[in-house]
Amino acid sequence: MSGDAPLGRAEAIIERLHSLFPRVIDLELGRLRRLLAALGHPERNLPPVIHVAGTNGKGSTCAFLRAIAEAAGQRVHVYSSPHLVHFNERIRMAGTLVSDALLEATLEEVEQVNAGAPITVFEVITGAAFLLFSRVPADLLVLETGLGGRFDATNVVDHPVACAITSISMDHMDFLGDTLAKIAGEKAGILKRGTPAATGNQPPEAQMVLEDVAASLDITLAVRGQDWTIQPTESGLRYADPGGVLELPRPALPGPHQADNAGIAIAALRSWNPSWLTEAAITAGLATATWPARLQRLHGDLAALLPPDWELWLDGGHNAGAGEALAAQLPLWQDRPRHLVVGMKQGKESARFLRPLVPLADSLWAVAEPGQHLAMPVEAIIEASGGHAQAGPQVADALRAIAAKGGPPGRVLICGSLYLAGEVLKADRTAIV
Repeated sequence: MSGDAPLGRAEAIIERLHSLFPRVIDLELGRLRRLLAALGHPERNLPPVIHVAGTNGKGSTCAFLRAIAEAAGQRVHVYSSPHLVHFNERIRMAGTLVSDALLEATLEEVEQVNAGAPITVFEVITGAAFLLFSRVPADLLVLETGLGGRFDATNVVDHPVACAITSISMDHMDFLGDTLAKIAGEKAGILKRGTPAATGNQPPEAQMVLEDVAASLDITLAVRGQDWTIQPTESGLRYADPGGVLELPRPALPGPHQADNAGIAIAALRSWNPSWLTEAAITAGLATATWPARLQRLHGDLAALLPPDWELWLDGGHNAGAGEALAAQLPLWQDRPRHLVVGMKQGKESARFLRPLVPLADSLWAVAEPGQHLAMPVEAIIEASGGHAQAGPQVADALRAIAAKGGPPGRVLICGSLYLAGEVLKADRTAIV
């Protein structure tokens, strides 16, 4: 996600592929189906697939699914997007990120087979991922949609063993529609006849659509509050569904919203009910799941700009739903002053993201990193904050200014964009493995 960094071979191939189609995003499946046929239909030779869609929480839900399965001794492929620092992050094969050499060779193979035909870059990447997944044995593929669901490139998989739909909110309205009902209809496009599905907390407008689509397909949709519940306890979480009650630890991923994501993962797995799914695996998976830039504590070069008794956190949330999720976390941090450093992508509804956060911040700083893709100008973020934010203008500047003001040990949360998160992880020298 860097701006001016030298391109690696994989990135150079992807840059070249941009010339094959006039738009970065064009939601339809015909081009990819043609490519997959030319590749010998790798999408028909995958391990069991759990397909995950939603607006917020997809990545975290995928992380819980992977961690639970791996705790049970299963080999897990994962396809996710976007990447934060290195392109390899999108493709994890049997527990390990794809190597540079294998990724480059596979992209070149797919490019050659495509033979210059019109296709989007995401479709090529998805084709390459399916080719890799079909060639390396695994017990499960956790498949995250890129954008939407109905016409997302990942939706060429016809028979997943389970589907999961995480929290739906207003985002990507230019592609998915301008109401929650329309967006939910697009996300519900991953649901398949014969495949059980699970969903967590949803706005009523979105929930109604999901239930209607599930009913039309005559499939079981496990709904939080109706078919399963998850509640905080003194020691962790209590999950319950018709299969029984599980006493679980607190998820390794922090934030109140992660209970919902963990519950969706458990409900989806229990609806599929593989023989390896045990309470011990669920317990271990929740306790060990990792996912970068989701309320991640940083300890590297950027954190060193703050006094040693301060904390630096990073979250890539960037839409209205993410703002509400972070606003639920900030009251749990009342023991220290809370400083927010915000950088966003152009075109995002920054005012809606910031609205619930502004009243909870002891200070608010607007930033834009030099390498940050499509960074929103600092002045625009200040305006969206109602004038509450100060200019960083870059992350390191803001951290130094916060530290210079002194006061009791505080917490600093950098948030607002996954593109910003990638630049922050690079600057902090925090590795993603």
